[in-house]
Amino acid sequence: MFYKIENEKLTCEINDMGAELHSLVSKENGKEYIWQGLPEIWYGQSPILFPVIGQLNSDTYYYNGKAYHLPKHGFARKMLFKNEMCEGPKAVFSLSDTPETLEKYPFEFKLTAAFELEGNALVNTLSVENLSDKTMYFSIGAHPAFNCKVGDIIEFEQPETIFTERIDSTNMLIDKKFPCLENESKIVITKEIFEPDALILSGMKSKKLRIKGDNEVEFTFGDCPVLGIWAKPGAPYVCIEPWHGINDSHEVKSDISLKREIRSLESGRKFAFSWKAEVIG
Repeated sequence: MFYKIENEKLTCEINDMGAELHSLVSKENGKEYIWQGLPEIWYGQSPILFPVIGQLNSDTYYYNGKAYHLPKHGFARKMLFKNEMCEGPKAVFSLSDTPETLEKYPFEFKLTAAFELEGNALVNTLSVENLSDKTMYFSIGAHPAFNCKVGDIIEFEQPETIFTERIDSTNMLIDKKFPCLENESKIVITKEIFEPDALILSGMKSKKLRIKGDNEVEFTFGDCPVLGIWAKPGAPYVCIEPWHGINDSHEVKSDISLKREIRSLESGRKFAFSWKAEVIG
């Protein structure tokens, strides 16, 4: 089911399946800014990544000596969220553990996705509460896809000298970094740029970037430790993905607590982060 929010500038729709952003339209120019998920190219639009990001080694992780199995990007994106409120410019959705999730992920939790329109911007806040009586380990990320085309530009707010990591044909992170920007701010979207898969960036000085083209969006990713940028090669969209977590490498870790960029949360505590997409033109 789709839920609609709006203000004087924008309308927005969210699917309760996965609490996935479905539409963001400007009332001023009538443009749709969100990729509409064509299955022959890529069916997704803005999946929530939880409790892992990317692929686990052999789809497996270990906790307290026991093996557990999770699919790529976890299970939240394919579960029905509860709509807790939808009024005016704001909607809130939540997902809690079930007997089925506990078999794959032995932690009790509440995952909340809040969407709010502020002027020409959409703010999405993702929060996790640990309802277990033990320390919880998790990754969480966003994956919104914005309409764009080959030749458009991604421009960071300040010059960056950064490298990208890559994943190989088995969907594992490889132990090598590749030059991406050298005291530059602009990445041109070409047909070839995503052929080796996503750009996986870290160490940025910038807190935001702009997608510059026919549909211009300023995207604030804040202090996320990892930023993914991805599309199917040549497809008319680009995903800007703030991650608190990262794909596995070929090195097998003996416990999820040792996983790179894993987050830990004590019993009863909460973790939250937000991203913002402001429509420019």
